[in-house]
Amino acid sequence: MAGQRPADDEIGDLDATAQAELVRRGQLTPLELVEIAIERIERVDPEINAVIHRHFERAREETRGELPDGPFRGVPFLLKDFAAGCRAGDPCHWGTRFLRDANYTATTTSYLVERFLRAGFVVVGRTNVPELGPWTTTEPEAYGATRNPWNTSHSCGGSSGGSAAAVAARLVPVAHASDGGGSIRNPASQSGLVGLKPTRGRVSLGPQVGDSWAGMAVEFALARSVRDTAAMLDVAAGSMPGDPYCAPPQRRPYREEVGADTGTLRIGLLESIEDVELAADCRDAVTTAGRVLEGLGHRVEISQPDALGSPEMAGPILKIISSSQARCVEQFGELLGRELGPEDMDADNWAVTQIGRNLSAVEYHAAMEANNHFSRRMAAWWESGFDLLVTPTLPEPPPKLGELVPDPATPMTGFMRSGQLTPLMIPFNITGQPAISLPLHWSVDGLPIGVQLAAALGREDLLIRIACQLEKAVPWADKRPPVRG
Repeated sequence: MAGQRPADDEIGDLDATAQAELVRRGQLTPLELVEIAIERIERVDPEINAVIHRHFERAREETRGELPDGPFRGVPFLLKDFAAGCRAGDPCHWGTRFLRDANYTATTTSYLVERFLRAGFVVVGRTNVPELGPWTTTEPEAYGATRNPWNTSHSCGGSSGGSAAAVAARLVPVAHASDGGGSIRNPASQSGLVGLKPTRGRVSLGPQVGDSWAGMAVEFALARSVRDTAAMLDVAAGSMPGDPYCAPPQRRPYREEVGADTGTLRIGLLESIEDVELAADCRDAVTTAGRVLEGLGHRVEISQPDALGSPEMAGPILKIISSSQARCVEQFGELLGRELGPEDMDADNWAVTQIGRNLSAVEYHAAMEANNHFSRRMAAWWESGFDLLVTPTLPEPPPKLGELVPDPATPMTGFMRSGQLTPLMIPFNITGQPAISLPLHWSVDGLPIGVQLAAALGREDLLIRIACQLEKAVPWADKRPPVRG
């Protein structure tokens, strides 16, 4: 039965689950919900530059028709302008000038986007990304910088920075994101969101992509609540025929893990990491989280895998990323019918591409061997009896815009500076383990500081349960950025 319609400013603060419930109860139509999102994007996005492609008329038309009767029917949604965010006929430019100038549009719809659409989401646009992806900030030459709603002089992270800024600013309640070296967790940390990186193989990358970054890259979403994260994982999860990886089977629907008992967990707390300086705010975030977890009845001790922070991993990671990028650039050249060169991309991305082109197959296999050895060393810590590891998501608060931008005079300095933000995230891309960033702390300057929890392979259920406990103990729903809808 229809009830009283909430005010528009109240609706924007609701998570996707609550917005979908308004539609189910008849308190709001899908068209009304989409119009609220469109108004917010038009009013707020000029301040943050998160939404670079707008599909407003199509979204309105879809809500006037028969939307799928899924769990998120009528909820407005944004797709990341990258990789598995493709929808046939839509622009997909990967943050590049060469695809933008060619007016390139996707020829297929990814399995993941099909699942989002079947769930009832209404795509109202696409979000900004860094050029070609391997950055912890979103400042492409093609579309300009995306600004953090908490402080517009700061980065909101990358490569899912546009999605993070849009969700944090209440333009939409959830948005598509992906993570090859922290690109879900890093923007979540910088933007005050929940960012879950699923287990490798949990979400299909098909049909165009099978393996990305040698299994390091995964696809999913960014949200403001744990229950949205759980319900969206139910939507997104599931392997498809031909996928090169298959995650351990889930025990039951993830939405049933929301509020479920964890039992008493053994939790390791990271205090330091070799060759990485942790900012005081980030150390405080972990210390505080440890106290909260102890108060919840868990066994917390200072411990971490011996492999974490191994300096010898930087070389293999660069080889895998650069060789993958070189092939990606080659594929784009094939699509455009010409060879791409240094004039087509920023200096750092060109340098990374050249590194990849000059690698041998033997060097690539050596890098894979190093990753496999690292994964076994990491897994041994969980096998020794630990359930979770708690770390800062990032070693420092959100950097200012411009700090990570490539400088043609000194190629690779921006890229390497970007990499300085990843040492606590990328290990779990290598191992394939699930990890989640939660907005449990804010800096003295009012910037979000995420805390990361990592579990054993296939244990997203455990992360959702513990995240629910922390969401209740240290609520963040009432924290809102200065720039918002």
